[in-house]
Amino acid sequence: MLRSIATSTRRFATTNASAEKVWQVYLSGEIHSDWREVIAKGVESKQLPVQLVSPNVSHEDSDDCGAIILGMEEKRTNWDKIGAGMNNIRTKNLIEESDIVVVRFGEKYRQWNAAFDAGYAAALGKSIITLHPPSISHMLKEVNANASVVCEDTEQVVDTLAYVIRGELPTPRDGDEFIPIADRLGAGNPNP
Repeated sequence: MLRSIATSTRRFATTNASAEKVWQVYLSGEIHSDWREVIAKGVESKQLPVQLVSPNVSHEDSDDCGAIILGMEEKRTNWDKIGAGMNNIRTKNLIEESDIVVVRFGEKYRQWNAAFDAGYAAALGKSIITLHPPSISHMLKEVNANASVVCEDTEQVVDTLAYVIRGELPTPRDGDEFIPIADRLGAGNPNP
C-alpha cells in the first residue's frame, strides 16, 4: 500500500518575470492550523520570489514513516526514534538550504520540534522569524532573543518578507496614530 504525502510536501513558489533571487523560506512549527496556507496565499498575492518549504505536516505519516518503510518495531521508543531520524533528514536539509526560517508556536500544543528547529537555525546563523500569540512571549523569550523579527500573526510575516525582499512597506498598523521616527525624535535628528 502506498501512502501519498503529496499535500504535505508541496512547495509553494511564486516568482515574477525578472531575475530576482528566489528566497527559500522554511515554515516550522505547529501542524494543526492553516497558517502555512495563509502565508502561501499572502506570498502569492504580493508576487514575492519565495519558495516555501516545510517538514512533513501529516502528523500520522511523520509518526509512522519508520514503521511503514522499515517494518513494525516491538517497542514504541524504537518506532519513534526511527521515524524521528527519517524526519530529521528532511528537516536538517531544508533548514540548511533556507534563507529564512519562520517558526510558529501556538498556545494549544507544546512544539518541542519547533523550538529545536529554531535552535538549529540559530546555530547555523539563519535569519529567524518567530510567529506566536503575545500570551506565550515570556515562555519563548530565549527563542525570541535569537529571532530577527517576532510576529503575532501571519500578515506580519508576509509583510516582513515583502520588506526584506523588496523593501515594500504596508500601510502602518497604527493607522493615523503612526508617527514617523523623524517626527518623534524632533528637528535636528540626522536622517539616514
